[in-house]
Formats: sequence, structure tokens, C-alpha cells
Amino acid sequence: MSATTSSGTLYMLPSPLDVGAACALDTPAAVRDCAHRLDYFLVESAKSARATLKRLEHPTPLRELEIVELPPEKDGRLLRDLLAPVLAGRSAGVISDAGCPGVADPGALAARTAHTMGIPVMPLVGPSSILLGLMASGLNGQSFAFHGYLPVEDAARARTLAELEKQSARLRQTQLFIETPYRNLKMFDAIRAHCRGSTLLCVAAALTAPDQFVRTKPVSKWTAEEIGRIDRRPTLFLLLAD
Repeated sequence: MSATTSSGTLYMLPSPLDVGAACALDTPAAVRDCAHRLDYFLVESAKSARATLKRLEHPTPLRELEIVELPPEKDGRLLRDLLAPVLAGRSAGVISDAGCPGVADPGALAARTAHTMGIPVMPLVGPSSILLGLMASGLNGQSFAFHGYLPVEDAARARTLAELEKQSARLRQTQLFIETPYRNLKMFDAIRAHCRGSTLLCVAAALTAPDQFVRTKPVSKWTAEEIGRIDRRPTLFLLLAD
């Protein structure tokens, strides 16, 4: 079978960052139109995907769509089975719970497996907290690194922050990371305790929500009142040291 002439396509479909907001605020029409043409979805969680498809006003009743949760990242064999219908000609969409699948979210192994099977992979433009936060931060967008979650243990987190600050200063590179929302305030306290006061810190919380909060200033200039606005909200932290 020739994948380029007979197979379907695996579409990487961004989903809204703010699950409570109207999809029109951050979902391009091309994503909506593509999702409407599909009836097979590989997703991070079925419940979240159904909510996204409902907000996208999918024309097919949700119960008639085939929505399958992605297997653990190491289970490539099962992914090949899930992608077999795509190889046979049925296109599918990959949806993570929020943002762009495969970028700090599940979906990368699905795309990689599709490549090994000769299935075309088509990414669509949509909201990414990493790019949106970087765009709004005013920090270096020419050189940056995303580190995901930092260590939870206090000493290990302190060492990691110190290392990231040194790397930022040496390379003039913006360092990005996230935290579980209920630990946001503890992360901020760690940044204030272990980073220099002159280091620039951007905090980007609840991006695309009507009450999103994005602000950049030296670590020493942040106030408790300001940082209280990120408590238990999805937040991206960005550092740039001099």
C-alpha cells in the first residue's frame, strides 16, 4: 500500500487552553473545520476530548464518534494497532487536554509512530501556552528552553533553579517551566529565595482566559498581591538572567 496515495492523515489538533471559555476565542477556523471532517480521534483523555469536540460543535453526535485514549508513551505496539485504520485510509485527529498535542503534551509518540508507518502527519495552528507566554513576556524569543516540571523536593528544586539561572546568563537564553497549579506559590517562593533579584521573571497564568495574567519584572520587584493571582491557576514561569 502506498501511504502517500492510499492512507489517511494523522492531524495534530490543538485544543483550547481555557476549558471554560468559548472555543472561538483561541481555536482557528481551520482546526474546527478539520475536526468536523473526522470521526476518529486519539486523545489524552476521552472526557476532555468530548468536551472539546462539543465546544467545537462537531456535527456528529459524540456517541457516534470513535474516541480512543492514547496508550502509555512506551507502548508503541498498541499505537501501531490504533493507527492501522489511518494507514488503511481513515484519517484521525490527535487531541490533548489543552494546547498543542506533542508539545509538552501527549501525542509525540503517535506522530513518530505514524512517520514509521508512512502515514502523513499534519500539524494545525492553535494555542500553545509555551509560545503565547514567550510572546507576551518580552524575554528572549531567539533562544529559549522549556524544562517541563522542576523537582518537587526543596533542595533539588533550588539546585535546578540555580542551574537554570546560570545557563540563562551564560547563553542569554530564556528558561521556561511549569508547576502543578496548587504548588504555584511555593514555586514562586523558591524563585525569590534562590534567584538573583535582578533576574527577569515573567509569570503567565490562565492564558487565553478573560482574566489571564501576564507580567514581567525583576524577581525583587514582585509583590505578594500580584503573585497571589496565580494561585491554583495553570501557570508558565519564564526566567532571563543578566
